[in-house]
Amino acid sequence: MATASVGEALAKQWWVLLVRGILALLFGIVAVALPSLTLLALVMLFGVYVLLDGMVVLWVGVGARAWWLVIVGILGLIAGILAFVYPSITAVALLCLIAAWAIVRGMFEIIAAIQLRKEISNQWTLIIGGIVSILFGVVLVARPSVGALAMVWVIGVFALVFGVAMIVLSFQLRALPERLKKVLGET
Repeated sequence: MATASVGEALAKQWWVLLVRGILALLFGIVAVALPSLTLLALVMLFGVYVLLDGMVVLWVGVGARAWWLVIVGILGLIAGILAFVYPSITAVALLCLIAAWAIVRGMFEIIAAIQLRKEISNQWTLIIGGIVSILFGVVLVARPSVGALAMVWVIGVFALVFGVAMIVLSFQLRALPERLKKVLGET
């Protein structure tokens, strides 16, 4: 039995990326609208987001047999669990955790875009998501002394941009089977 390509697997589960993007948007809206959240609340909110995102990415990765998605999903699960196990984590440690997660995730998002370039025409959305993730991580590493308020805003803006990129990608993937039929001349 032939294994489905990553593009085909994602196209069948386009709604998963839509949910992922909506979750990122909701997380970003809360972070920007309520910047006075305590660090503990931020840790818990981040933990929930990363756990859900890790589960979704792991599920898609296993279904598509894509090792890089499995790794990204596992990293998300680990980051989420650490946020709950050590809720009194300092702001600097949280920044380092989030920065490492974002940089690694961004690299794998760009790898995914390169692999999908032959299957979808606008893989730029995934590239943008990857670049934004890497830049976000670099900013957090470069400015670890930033206050909790600024951290909440940076995280919120990252989640908003990333969420929009994932929503756009989900609708592109939703249309992929029809585009493939047209390209292949099927009716």
